[in-house]
Amino acid sequence: QVQLVEAGGGLVQAGGSLRLSCAASGRTLSSYFMAWFRQAPGKEREFVAAISRTGNTPYYADSVKGLFTISRDNAKNTMYLQMNMLKPGDTAVYYCAGDRYYTDDYKLAAKYDYWGQGTQVTVSS
Repeated sequence: QVQLVEAGGGLVQAGGSLRLSCAASGRTLSSYFMAWFRQAPGKEREFVAAISRTGNTPYYADSVKGLFTISRDNAKNTMYLQMNMLKPGDTAVYYCAGDRYYTDDYKLAAKYDYWGQGTQVTVSS
């Protein structure tokens, strides 16, 4: 099994940037299709972005396309989410998630077997 630990959250003003990381241990990150989700208070967990095992193919929610960039460094066993032009609506706990394979339902949280504990991102207006 793989263990996932997020870092990089914090408080930022609207228009600012943050870079989240997701470090894997236990198994090599390259074995997993990876994703970022977020959950705001009172809302369901929402897909943000995903990335293929090699890192060659990213996938984005429409709401973050062009603003967020997902990447991974398999040699470092780490995935990243660069978030630019943040808005108060981006405030949430951000989670990284992993699954062994790409499937067409990659936007669904239920697909993923492995989750980190989450990191809080707060964007002030």
